[in-house]
Amino acid sequence: MTQTDTRGGDAPRFELRFLDLFHTGRGFAFPCDCEGHVKIDSLGEKARLNYFYARAMVGREFSAPITQLV
Repeated sequence: MTQTDTRGGDAPRFELRFLDLFHTGRGFAFPCDCEGHVKIDSLGEKARLNYFYARAMVGREFSAPITQLV
């Protein structure tokens, strides 16, 4: 996934990660703030659809999301 940092400077970057429950190393990651809030309007269409899919599949296919410093 391509990410664009619109904050500028050396501000810390965070990702909201949904890890695949059945395939180690797979999942989705989306840029977010330090509290895990994703700016949905800044995502492309495919990323937005993946974000909604990952949220809907928490506990079935993906872990609960975690916020991670990158």
